[in-house]
Amino acid sequence: MQETNLLDNVFYPYHFTFKVGTIHNDFTAKDATGATKAFVKQKIFKLKEHVEVFSDDTRSELLYNIRANRWLDFNTTYSFTKPDGQTIGRLARKGWRSLWKASYELYDERDQQDLVIHEKNAWTKVMDGLLSEVPVLGLFTGYLFNPAYTVKRPGGTLVATFTKKPSFFGRKFELTQDAPFETGEEQRIHLGLMMMALLERRRG
Repeated sequence: MQETNLLDNVFYPYHFTFKVGTIHNDFTAKDATGATKAFVKQKIFKLKEHVEVFSDDTRSELLYNIRANRWLDFNTTYSFTKPDGQTIGRLARKGWRSLWKASYELYDERDQQDLVIHEKNAWTKVMDGLLSEVPVLGLFTGYLFNPAYTVKRPGGTLVATFTKKPSFFGRKFELTQDAPFETGEEQRIHLGLMMMALLERRRG
C-alpha cells in the first residue's frame, strides 16, 4: 500500500484559503485542479504552537504535525513530523530580522539547511499592518498590499514564489513553482509555507 502524502499529484499554482468567522486559525490547500490536498488546523490554547495537517477538512486522516520548540520566541523552530514521530525537516525563523522583513530557513531530515525564504519587500507588510488598524479601510488592505516571498536554495536558485493574493481579510495565498524540485524539497516547502502563512497572517 502506497503511503499517503499531501504532495501526491499537486498541480501548480497551489492555493491556501483561510476560513473566516471562526476562532480557529485554519485553512484549506487546493491545487490548480481544485482538488483538496490538505487541511491545516492550528490548535488553540497551546503554550507551544502545534499545527496539524490533514488530508482534507473531514480531519479523518492526519498526515503531519508541526510543532514549535519554544513559546513566543523570535528564534523558534518548527519541526515537521509524521504521525509515527519520524522527523522530516524543520522551519527556523531568522530571529529579530523577521520583525522587519520575514526571513526563514528550511532544514532537511538530517538538519542540513537546504532552502531559504525571504520577503521581497518589507514596506508592503508595513503598510498592510498600519492601514489594517484604520476602521473600515482596514477591511480593504487585503486588496491593496500583498506581500510576496521567494524560496531559494542557498546558492541563489529561485525554486518557488509564495504570494498573498487580493482578498478580504487577507485570507488567500498562492504558491507557484519556478524550478524543478530536488528530492524532499517540495514536501518541506509545502509544510514550511503552511506554518509561515499562519505566522505572517498573524503579523498583518
